[in-house]
Amino acid sequence: MHLEDVLVPPAKITTEKWQLGSLVHSEIKEGGLVLIFCTDYRGAAISAAINADFTGVRQELYQLSKLDFTLPICDLGDLISGKTIQDTHYILEEIVTTCLQKNALPIIIGGSNELAYPLYSALNAYRKNLQYTQVSNIVSLGDQGGDVDELNFLSRIFSSKHFTLKNYHHLAYQKHLNETNSVKLMKEVDFEVKRLADMMNTTEHTEPYFRRADLVTVNCDAVESFSEPFSVHPQVNGLNRREICAYMKEAGLSDRLLATGIFNYHPTQKNQLNQQLLAQMIWYLVEGINIQRSHPKERKYETFWVLVEDEQYAFQRDTFTGLWYFGADENPEKLMPCAPQDYEAAKRGRLNARFFKT
Repeated sequence: MHLEDVLVPPAKITTEKWQLGSLVHSEIKEGGLVLIFCTDYRGAAISAAINADFTGVRQELYQLSKLDFTLPICDLGDLISGKTIQDTHYILEEIVTTCLQKNALPIIIGGSNELAYPLYSALNAYRKNLQYTQVSNIVSLGDQGGDVDELNFLSRIFSSKHFTLKNYHHLAYQKHLNETNSVKLMKEVDFEVKRLADMMNTTEHTEPYFRRADLVTVNCDAVESFSEPFSVHPQVNGLNRREICAYMKEAGLSDRLLATGIFNYHPTQKNQLNQQLLAQMIWYLVEGINIQRSHPKERKYETFWVLVEDEQYAFQRDTFTGLWYFGADENPEKLMPCAPQDYEAAKRGRLNARFFKT
């Protein structure tokens, strides 16, 4: 497959040297970032024949500051939707695989939320026992058969014999929008499910769910709409503009991140403020990735012991980042990311139940 056959290159946008656009080129470079814009929304029951145009988003993104970013950025352009939704999934999976083979990190922007499925499939072939974090207001586990769509893609991932999933974290769900049984089932199988209220005002409580994620996807329906719809299924309640940008940065800071997706952005949106918001979400993600890549590989940890019901438990703090972990193991990979509040609660005799999930 030739990339030029399945992608429409972006229009040229003139920028200054200090702007992010000066880092953007058209070739995938080793260890770089790759932007792929998608216009197939059939997974959200929207016709394939839509006039989705990301030029305004690109203009807003390219004119933002490049700060001290060092990672090269490739904008591959807009993915041409396949004749069927399965064709689009196949093409996207092949492009993501190409990126991974070059140690490049693909960032998928636009398209319906089920595009997380081919994204996950490509990553699963590259690395086993994935950790997947999704930000979405909906927990949908339905599956009535048929094509993969935004209502059944999670069920398909969980039930596939070909996929290996180590952890799944579902963040920002809203109680009044969800079937009680779906949320209950997720908790019964030990997947973490966090309400919108747990994510408001501060990232500290839910940051640990991003720290080791291989894949992070964001359903724009989890972001509150203002003036005009920001997403395919706009909601009056959701993460606000500052909060979603803060979480995009946390996603970029993951030390295992292979790919990200931002889905269900309103495909025909012309509102400049919405275009700015999507552009800044991408920018904060890019900032997080650049920061993570600059971190030293060797880390030192301070260990703090806590006595709870006559048992000793260890918490460790990374001296470089200040981030907290649960466990006494000398191998950082075997430690469980946690929040500062978990350590404070342990000192008061309360241990987070997730520390003991296998």
